[in-house]
Amino acid sequence: MLVREGWQINRKRVLRMYQALGLQVRRKKRKQVSRASRRPKTVPTRRNESWSMDFMSDAFTDGRSFRVFNVVDDLTREAVAMDVGVSLTAQRVIRALERAIEERGKPRRLTMDNGPEFTSRALDAWAYRRGVELHFIRPGKPVENAYVESFNGRVREECLNQHCFRDLTAAQAIVEDWRVDYNEIRPHSSLDNATPSEFAASMEEEGYPSSSTGQALACPNHPLNNER
Repeated sequence: MLVREGWQINRKRVLRMYQALGLQVRRKKRKQVSRASRRPKTVPTRRNESWSMDFMSDAFTDGRSFRVFNVVDDLTREAVAMDVGVSLTAQRVIRALERAIEERGKPRRLTMDNGPEFTSRALDAWAYRRGVELHFIRPGKPVENAYVESFNGRVREECLNQHCFRDLTAAQAIVEDWRVDYNEIRPHSSLDNATPSEFAASMEEEGYPSSSTGQALACPNHPLNNER
C-alpha cells in the first residue's frame, strides 16, 4: 500500500513499525493437505464468465448470529455482492444476484456448494429463466470452490474478526465499507498487486468486454494464465 502511494520504503523497517503498533493480523496455521489428485479448476477468460458464491456466519455482541452471502467474480476477483442478514433464504439470494446483474451484467456460470439455499427450486427456476448455468461442487470438496473460499478467508481475517457488530444495520454498513475497500483500494497479489477494480478497468481499456455482452474475450495477460 505504501509503494502504491509513492513512498520509498525499507520493508524491514516497515515490518518493525507494523509489529510495534500491533497492526499484524493473526493467521491460523494451514492444515496439512492431502496430496491426493484433484480435478483442475477451469480458469475463466472473461469478466462475468464465472461467479462463485458462498455463505459465512458470525455473531452480534448480544450473541445472536447473522450470515453473509458472498459473490466473487472468478477472473477479476471483484466482490460482486456481500449481503448481510439474519435469515438469508433462496429468495434473498436471488434478489442479491439481481442487484449485481443490474450493476455489472449477467454471469454465464455460478459455482456453489450444495447448501439448501442453492439447491432450492426457486434458484433453479430463476437460473433457467435468466439463462445462467448452475455448477455445484462435489460434497466435501471446498477446494473446487477455491475462489470464494479464498475470499472468505480475507473477509474473516480483515473484516469479521476485526469488528464487534452491535446490530444488523452496523454489520451491513461495516461489511459494505470493507467490500468497497477490497474492490477499489486493497491490492491483490494474484492480480500483480492491482486492485480488482483496476484490473477490471484495464481489461475494458484493452478491449476485453464482459461475457454478458456475448462477445469473445480472451485475457492472455491475466497472471493466472501463466500458471496453467
